[in-house]
Amino acid sequence: MGLHQTHICIIGAGMAGLACATRLAEAGRPIAILDKGRGPGGRMSTRRTEIDGETVSFDHGAQYFTARDPGFMAAVKEWESMGVAAPWPAAGPDAYVGIPGMNGPIRGMAHSRNVHWAIRAERIERTDAGWIVHAGDEQFEAKTVLVAIPAEQAAVLLEPVAPEFASVAAKVTSAPCWAVMAGFADTIGIDSDTVRSKDAPISWAARNSAKPSRAGEECWVIHASAQRSRELIDLPKEEAASVLLADFFEQTGTDPIEPIHLAAHRWLYSMAEAVEGEPARYDSAKQIGIAGDYLHSPRVEGAWLSGVSLAEKVLSPT
Repeated sequence: MGLHQTHICIIGAGMAGLACATRLAEAGRPIAILDKGRGPGGRMSTRRTEIDGETVSFDHGAQYFTARDPGFMAAVKEWESMGVAAPWPAAGPDAYVGIPGMNGPIRGMAHSRNVHWAIRAERIERTDAGWIVHAGDEQFEAKTVLVAIPAEQAAVLLEPVAPEFASVAAKVTSAPCWAVMAGFADTIGIDSDTVRSKDAPISWAARNSAKPSRAGEECWVIHASAQRSRELIDLPKEEAASVLLADFFEQTGTDPIEPIHLAAHRWLYSMAEAVEGEPARYDSAKQIGIAGDYLHSPRVEGAWLSGVSLAEKVLSPT
């Protein structure tokens, strides 16, 4: 069993957790970050696969992000200078994507941080000295614990030690989303690089290969609507992919083409409905807090703003 000691332990290395960690690190606070994933991404994940001998990536989670808040705009400009983000006008005048995949900014933020990947926080224990986070065979002792994971997971983890925060997270309802990744040998008959609809089985589709710095000739990511995703929620991945690809062709009026690559991923917690109140919550007496897009707005920018807000509360508790 490994025992680790740090000043602050952040659970979750997504946008909220890493935005929080970045601000705290700038203030000189020692931090350890835990994440159950094998690498950077979360809902900004990029999946890589080989098609006809070429390594191709699919942004199967968040498709792009917008930057409107001055602080977040400054962060995005820094990502641009680092070569991990770029504008994508096809999605809108203020839209950006990660480079070379959507997880580019997450990867860049995590690079110089003390992130422990593939470690799932299972239990938080209160001690006289602070907190112990139990994660399999690993234990992390910290004065402060900050939880930046999806609301449904945060509610379960926090209930025994911070029921007031658990109740906030428990109010959140997140819509599921089936994501389909399809590669084709030939260009399909759709002129636009994006397809959007509010009232159809496919809510969003994008020619992933048209994004900046992407490989592959004709690669598409297709997102089912929340309603369609719920209808198909229990299908095997292969079957869901076939059904939704058929939906895509029918909805766009495109002649069906057999893909040379087809895969699906089920996001159970895709889009969270934000709860009212502060963009982050922190108990300065217990030194425990929460952050996430569900506390601000269901966007990449919302997650970043929530994470920074939590860091500021830790640095200047009132």
